[in-house]
Amino acid sequence: MMMQEWLIPYATTIWMLGLMGIVILVQLIVVDVAGIRAGHVPGAPVTGGHDDFLFRAFRAHANTNESIAVFVLAALFGILHNASPWWLNGAAVVYVAARVAHMLCYWGDVRLARSASFVVAFVALIVMLAAGVLAGLR
Repeated sequence: MMMQEWLIPYATTIWMLGLMGIVILVQLIVVDVAGIRAGHVPGAPVTGGHDDFLFRAFRAHANTNESIAVFVLAALFGILHNASPWWLNGAAVVYVAARVAHMLCYWGDVRLARSASFVVAFVALIVMLAAGVLAGLR
């Protein structure tokens, strides 16, 4: 089935929504495997600190969960307001790339790069929302 014609300019953003679904699934698998390997009791809090891979994998997944709703809502808001595809698609790609970088840096305990990628993803969310607001004001 073909994509609705009015959605075609936002195909990249729609692909980024799907890609984030894959990223979250990968994070969930990594957390589960790390938990099994560490002998973690399911349902028990993940304790420890940044020296523990299970803790870092859990935090990377939790941090993605904290921002994914804003990403989905900003994407839908922008698409439904007919925001500039250039801005919306570009910011969506930046968000996904920064979230993947954040995840990898969290897993690898590269703290400065992890923080920088968090900021980049946060700014991308602001750009997506701004694109939707500006389009809605037209």
